[in-house]
Amino acid sequence: MSDALRIAHGPFGRVALLDMDRSLVRHAHPHCHVLLKVDGDDTQFLVGNHVAPLTDDLAVLVNAWEPHAYVHDPRRKNALILALYIEPEWLRGFRPNWMASGAPGFFERSAGEVTAHIRQTALNLAAEMVDEPGASKQHERLLSQLMIAVVERFTPWRSIGTSLREIARTNAIDWRVGRAIALMRKNIGAELSIERLAREAGLSRAHFFRTFEASTGVTPHVFLNVLKVEQAVGAVVESDETFVAIGDRLGFSTPAHFTRFFRDHCSVPPSEFRQVARIGR
Repeated sequence: MSDALRIAHGPFGRVALLDMDRSLVRHAHPHCHVLLKVDGDDTQFLVGNHVAPLTDDLAVLVNAWEPHAYVHDPRRKNALILALYIEPEWLRGFRPNWMASGAPGFFERSAGEVTAHIRQTALNLAAEMVDEPGASKQHERLLSQLMIAVVERFTPWRSIGTSLREIARTNAIDWRVGRAIALMRKNIGAELSIERLAREAGLSRAHFFRTFEASTGVTPHVFLNVLKVEQAVGAVVESDETFVAIGDRLGFSTPAHFTRFFRDHCSVPPSEFRQVARIGR
């Protein structure tokens, strides 16, 4: 089973140091998502429809809401991966147009060759998380250096629009899809069929499905799972709510179903995620 060695959580989003030995289901995040190899064998992710190798020299780059999956090869040794899930609002603090990290196309490629500086900073951050789990300010300082280097190397950040008008247009969602998303958020634990969501949007089932994916980049099912994962992670890390209660609130019929869902999306079960995320607090 995969292990989470360390997890840092804060205004920046979250950073996880993961010892990976199992595949993850196709999923997405509302974050700017970067994966860097720290140790072990080379591995790969499926980003969209492209295989993206993760090696000492190549980082995997995943745009917000871009479907991706981890593809584990049991013939290889585990890969130790530094996984960054970065909030666009936090990146905006460095440069206003980095808020575009929450929209498609921020990264132009799904993999890119890292510089010596990026690799060393990633190794330093991983080491600090292991050796000094309570040093949150030092972690965020290293993370800031790492993300500035990543964005400046792998994105066309100088040409991304800086005005509020341009950013708003980049993040625009079809208003009919927005109505369906509002229904999802309000009833996150309910069983919402495509037919019910399509009625809320005022569209036929087929038209709704196409419009939803064109507007968000993911299917309604994946989008709802993203909402559930983020609520689950927040509750697991920030509250003392039982996993039974969290799973029930999110619509899982049994605790085992919730645990499997969480592990398939976050690499480890919620009990380990909570324990590791609180090391050093």
